[in-house]
Amino acid sequence: MASIEPTQGTTLQRTPLFEAACAAGGRMVPFAGWEMAVQFSGLLQEHQAVRQGCGVFDISHMGVLRLRGEGVKDALQGLVPTDLFRIGPGEACYTVLLNEQGGIRDDLIVYDRGWQADSQVHELLLVINAACADTDTAWLRSQLEPQGISLSDAKADGVLLALQGPEAPALLESLSGQSLAGLPRFGHRELALAGIGEAFVARTGYTGEDGFELLLPRAAGLALWERLLAEGVSPCGLGARDTLRLEAAMHLYGQDMDAGTTPLEVGLGWLVHLEMPKPFIGRSVLERQTQAGAPRRLVGLQLQGRAIPRHGYPVHAAHAAADSPAIGQVTSGGWSPCLEAGIALASVSAEHARLGTELMVEIRGRREPALVVKRPFHKR
Repeated sequence: MASIEPTQGTTLQRTPLFEAACAAGGRMVPFAGWEMAVQFSGLLQEHQAVRQGCGVFDISHMGVLRLRGEGVKDALQGLVPTDLFRIGPGEACYTVLLNEQGGIRDDLIVYDRGWQADSQVHELLLVINAACADTDTAWLRSQLEPQGISLSDAKADGVLLALQGPEAPALLESLSGQSLAGLPRFGHRELALAGIGEAFVARTGYTGEDGFELLLPRAAGLALWERLLAEGVSPCGLGARDTLRLEAAMHLYGQDMDAGTTPLEVGLGWLVHLEMPKPFIGRSVLERQTQAGAPRRLVGLQLQGRAIPRHGYPVHAAHAAADSPAIGQVTSGGWSPCLEAGIALASVSAEHARLGTELMVEIRGRREPALVVKRPFHKR
């Protein structure tokens, strides 16, 4: 998710649920080229609804790409550091697209759809960030089409919803009349929803809670949105989505990672599978960094007082002199409703990244004490 900032001199796009979101009380703001709801009933209420019950997010601004072709997984494997052959049909994995320097172009989820009878080829779905959708699509097309892989927009004018929270499975079971006990985390399948139609359903999300992401045609998506709100599900906006993902220590592209940072520098070393023999873009850089050690690390910080850290705030070593340079900066920060404390992800020099290390976050000229803590900040 990109940062929420006004967009000057551009025409903002709207999702198919724009009018429905406004009718539900959504306060709309510019976001990654789209006009999106930042909140409905209020950030705290929406946050707690997802942690304790169920909330629904309109995430139709995100890109969904369909890749098809003989050897599609082999072709995509050359662009990501994660072994895609660890997943099979009906499974998915989180990974990153890399550049030649080992930097992160974007983070994404790869869904293996298996052999498609209608086209007689293997199919993958990719869910990518809204702010990177155009550049990702152009770059993937340039890399994959010469290898005989077709790339198309799998969402078109459809709807993508995130249904998140401990009550989400029971609610979706009641809508479909099917048990979801056999659908594991990162599993996906087609599901018929009574009175609505077919939906692509994946047990994935960006909140740290159990839940699902659903891709539907436009009319069916609007019908599902209205049905969920009628069932008492809380509509949720970008504000709660950000506080939820921060508590879960989930990365935000453009803040916690970007094209200038490698997976090893931002706590995503678990995505890098150097044991697989196939080469991929940026592999040599990651091999060298694995041997030498990453110079910077992404850590979790919990502030000791009531101060609230924000993106870009400098981080200092504890007891450092007033004129000493910062040893890092906050990449994402805010107030945790669950912990009732300020929390942050911060990029710091490797020697200051050990758990339990005392650091200081500079907030409006005042240095506030913080502790390097284990991530995620909140576990369901």
